[in-house]
Amino acid sequence: MTSENKQASGEDSLIARYFKPLATDPGAFALDDDAAVLKARGEDIVVTTDAIVEGVHFLADDPPDTIARKALRVNLSDIAAKGATPAGFVLTLALRSVDEAWLSAFAGGLGEDAQSFGCPLLGGDTVSTPGPVMVSITVFGRLPEGRIVHRSGARPGDRVMVTGTIGDAALGLDILKGGPVAAALTGDRAAKELLVARYRVPQPRNDLAEAVRAHASASMDVSDGLAGDLTKLCAASGVSADIDAPLVPMSVVAAGLLGRGVVDLGALISGGDDYEILCTVPQAQLTAFTLAAGRAGVAVTSIGMVMPASQPPRFLDAAGNAIALERLSYSHF
Repeated sequence: MTSENKQASGEDSLIARYFKPLATDPGAFALDDDAAVLKARGEDIVVTTDAIVEGVHFLADDPPDTIARKALRVNLSDIAAKGATPAGFVLTLALRSVDEAWLSAFAGGLGEDAQSFGCPLLGGDTVSTPGPVMVSITVFGRLPEGRIVHRSGARPGDRVMVTGTIGDAALGLDILKGGPVAAALTGDRAAKELLVARYRVPQPRNDLAEAVRAHASASMDVSDGLAGDLTKLCAASGVSADIDAPLVPMSVVAAGLLGRGVVDLGALISGGDDYEILCTVPQAQLTAFTLAAGRAGVAVTSIGMVMPASQPPRFLDAAGNAIALERLSYSHF
């Protein structure tokens, strides 16, 4: 992402107008070079990347500032789950055409989040595409050497913890698509806006990163659905888990829809786009972790226990019976 030519191309002009103001880190060289420098300062550098695609991760008529925020925040969520602090990001933006109003709003939302999360733009690329709009972001984070929290550290007896609430984003997407949730909430504008906001603008739990690093034995973010991501964490750790389904945290709106039979539990725990942190915490660390989460202002809930790997992870109802799930998570393929 450069803008150094004296006779600037259309791409260079676009970058200079909308993205150069976001490149506040000295290592970005004001986007006037072909690469950036990120100083390690004796720490480990954590790298994660995710792309969001029109029609898959966001809708064509979604506000452009929310698209930008989601693109950055889904990556920040990964960084948080590893116990790292954001350091900067690079951006690839594929557009069908140059829409100045769209770009202005997109860059505005991206810039506000870059500043509030302490994650400046370091560089990237803009390209033309005949297909859907695509935003790909790679985020870099910092943490003390050797302190990354993997998926693979969970041990039998650890508590399974999750932040925030589960299922709201899937319900928000249903509303945008005019599904049964939209019909059930006719007349309840506040509830619909809450759920749509959870889909469009995730809330990455970066304030919890230090507590995760200090106390969690394994961690990942919930992007494809709680049930499926729990299964991935357990597989990486060589363990299983029993989850008390009634303890899975839900918003008042989601719990109400579940109680009315508008949605079932499977839709909430396999729908994806929650971007909460799922982690395991040894019993001896549980109080310290919970207190640290409280100081960080992040709600955490204990929903079950890590078990020996004798069977797949189970979600149990109030009577202790395993709940049959039609699917575990969202899948692209």
